[in-house]
Amino acid sequence: MAAARGILFDFDYTLADSSRAVVECVRVAFDSMALSQPLADSIRRTIGLSLPETFRVLSGQDGDARVEEFRSHFRNRSNEIMVDWTEFLPGVAGVVEALTQRPLKLGIVSTKYRSRIEATLLRDGLASYFETIVGGDDVAENKPDPGGLLMAASRLGFSLDELIYVGDSVTDAEAAQRAKMPFAAVLTGPTRGEEFDSYSPLARMTKLAELPGHLDRWTR
Repeated sequence: MAAARGILFDFDYTLADSSRAVVECVRVAFDSMALSQPLADSIRRTIGLSLPETFRVLSGQDGDARVEEFRSHFRNRSNEIMVDWTEFLPGVAGVVEALTQRPLKLGIVSTKYRSRIEATLLRDGLASYFETIVGGDDVAENKPDPGGLLMAASRLGFSLDELIYVGDSVTDAEAAQRAKMPFAAVLTGPTRGEEFDSYSPLARMTKLAELPGHLDRWTR
């Protein structure tokens, strides 16, 4: 890889924890649809997937009408609670601030709606640290499709090998692999470290605070 000039982050479980809100939104949707409630842990493992894929995984059902019904119920509850119930993971604000002291540009690529990400960043005073944000509503296909990463790279004006994508899931790893972008895993979500083996990540970090320690060798 070339010397890193920018870092792109996933959002949920990488920078922030919205799991309490997501569990609530899924449960409200399933209750409204008269479906059996999935386990909370099962719901948490879908965070980072698109809403249609989340519904398929948790319900075992398909069909456009059912997917759209789920999406509508989820969004309605999400509008009420998602930003308020989302918290940045411990130490993230300090890491992000430290990274801006280096000659690096930062961005976010997530399946979460961009407006939710922006509102959460603004609430906690972190919005100015990120040069670009690509949400799930900005692309035709969600991760693992690489379109969001390609869009962010284009906006930042860097080649793909000058960026590192930091994420917590194999969906993030596969998106980076498809984009031919270096990837670093952070184990702050439900994905186990060995699940990244086939993607050969630059690092497996137990928390984001380890990232600055890796950057000296990635930015040479």
